Amino acid sequence: MFVRIVKMGFYEENIETFLANFDANKEKIRSFKGCKFLELYRDKNEPTIFFTYSYWETEENLENYRQSEIFKNVWAKTKPLFNIPPIAWSVDKLETLS
Repeated sequence: MFVRIVKMGFYEENIETFLANFDANKEKIRSFKGCKFLELYRDKNEPTIFFTYSYWETEENLENYRQSEIFKNVWAKTKPLFNIPPIAWSVDKLETLS
């Protein structure tokens, strides 16, 4: 299992559109085969910056999602809203403390 973190910056006037699109699709994303966890964060100091944080069973599962109609539809509506290029990281979780 690995973690996918995506940083996205939006024009202020596009934030509500992004949030509505995320809300409309979050269950589909979370239910996609191999996705085990999904969260959305907003930066405390830069309210136009958001992060998605998701757990995936395999890189193949993530790649299948990225080739899916769900992703293509979400991305087509999200991409024009950006004010900076998105940045994505795939990382291995080494430890969790609760």
